[in-house]
Amino acid sequence: MSRPTPPAYKTRNWPAYSEALKRRGSLTIWFDPSMTWEAMPAGKRGRQPAYSDAAIQPCLTMKVLFGMALRQTTGFVESLLRLIGLDWAVPNFSTLSRRQKTLKVNVPYRGLGGPLHLLLDSTGIKVEGEGEWNARKHGGSKRRVWRKIHIGIDEKSLEIRAAEFTTSDVGDAPMLPELLDQISPEQEIASVTADGAFDTRKCHDAIAARGATAIIPPRKNAKPWKTDTPGAVARNEILRTSKRLGRTIWRRWSGYHRRSRAETKMHCVKLLGQRLSARDFDRQVAEFQVRVAVLNGFTALGTPLTEVAG
Repeated sequence: MSRPTPPAYKTRNWPAYSEALKRRGSLTIWFDPSMTWEAMPAGKRGRQPAYSDAAIQPCLTMKVLFGMALRQTTGFVESLLRLIGLDWAVPNFSTLSRRQKTLKVNVPYRGLGGPLHLLLDSTGIKVEGEGEWNARKHGGSKRRVWRKIHIGIDEKSLEIRAAEFTTSDVGDAPMLPELLDQISPEQEIASVTADGAFDTRKCHDAIAARGATAIIPPRKNAKPWKTDTPGAVARNEILRTSKRLGRTIWRRWSGYHRRSRAETKMHCVKLLGQRLSARDFDRQVAEFQVRVAVLNGFTALGTPLTEVAG
């Protein structure tokens, strides 16, 4: 039996998307003279912070975008402020390093309205150790440390709506409830699409608790669960349908193929760097969240609208 020919897609808004891609490479950086650059008094004893979070995050954003060290980032921001005639003081590298540990990163997203179709994916990212070629050729060093990143994206806007950063020993499935908790209770979730690693009771129960439809393929050796929760009932229905239609047809019928967009977004995260430069876990969390904010900013400039050709 021959394999079906994969469909070809055509981009309907290519002129607008092309302009969006050009704007992603623009070096125009806006500094609002009325922004709160200096920190407000914290109302606590001890030395007060000199810079607001609104000042720290742009510096770390430029560090991520251009792959610079902290000292280089300080010099880069100083030169920008001189060019535009602002006499603001710039955080030094030690201040950036210290504040990165506790920074509350502002992650923007548009929200196009309507029910949310959430696509989930997880992967590992290196924080310490030799490169892949050196590890393959010489065995690498013993100090090879990885972290795991977990994201949930909006299928409609392609923005990251939920993100978690964990150690490498944390599985994918336990993070699904944490990702759903990041979505406002007022936001209706229509469906949650994830791979077979999320085929667990806790995941299905968490999805059912939000009134959403789970699109998770059962494992190949899956057995029916005891129908004591709404999540178990929904999962058993997925199992029956996939066995009746076949796994290939079920994936096409349920729209499971849409999860590839989450994998593409994960690839975009790593395009900003195959590894994290921070050594401390809390600083690594902030560095990852800054990447998420950068990608959401890129996505807001424009996305392609595709349709099946022919």
